[in-house]
Amino acid sequence: MSKMEKVVEEVIAGNIDGVTELTQELVDEGIEPSQIIKEGLVAGMDVVGGRFKKNEMFVPEVLISAKAMHGGMDIVKPLLTEGESSSAGTVIMATVEGDLHDIGKNLVAMMLEGAGFEVIDLGVDVTADEFVEAVKEHQPDIVGLSALLTTTMPAMEETIKSLEEAGIRDQVKVMVGGAPVSEDFANEIGADGYAADGSTATDISREFVK
Repeated sequence: MSKMEKVVEEVIAGNIDGVTELTQELVDEGIEPSQIIKEGLVAGMDVVGGRFKKNEMFVPEVLISAKAMHGGMDIVKPLLTEGESSSAGTVIMATVEGDLHDIGKNLVAMMLEGAGFEVIDLGVDVTADEFVEAVKEHQPDIVGLSALLTTTMPAMEETIKSLEEAGIRDQVKVMVGGAPVSEDFANEIGADGYAADGSTATDISREFVK
């Protein structure tokens, strides 16, 4: 097994020490940082995402794998040259106004980071205006809205309307998710995509930035 394949294995196993040691060795051997990210760290998280989707891995294990992947990322990210950003794209994520749930959002954010996206997490109870400000400031590719209460779902629609009123709706793809949210609701409020879980969110985001 090559060192790169070992990185993949160690990410899946959630072994932080193994990932950081192997990543450092690959760097010392002169392997391109972008190659280590793509073929090692992100490849490992792709397997994790697939297993999570099939219920072969569960949230705690996914979080441990993501931690291990971040250990490797911390080594290679500073080595990327200016034009060679490690990012597949930028996603702003938050739970909408009135809603304080964050476990689902955090998991989606971790899986997106695992797929190489840069994630700006605004936290919970985020107002439509705060989303608008964040989009202007960070110029993301995608905005992810999470709601876990039927009572806070309307805040998703308000957020999309606010982006329209600010004239920046067409600059971003809006993805929505959360337990009570459905594909139909996403279409109704004019979102671009609906994700039931972290791995679906990753697949949709990759489609959005193609």
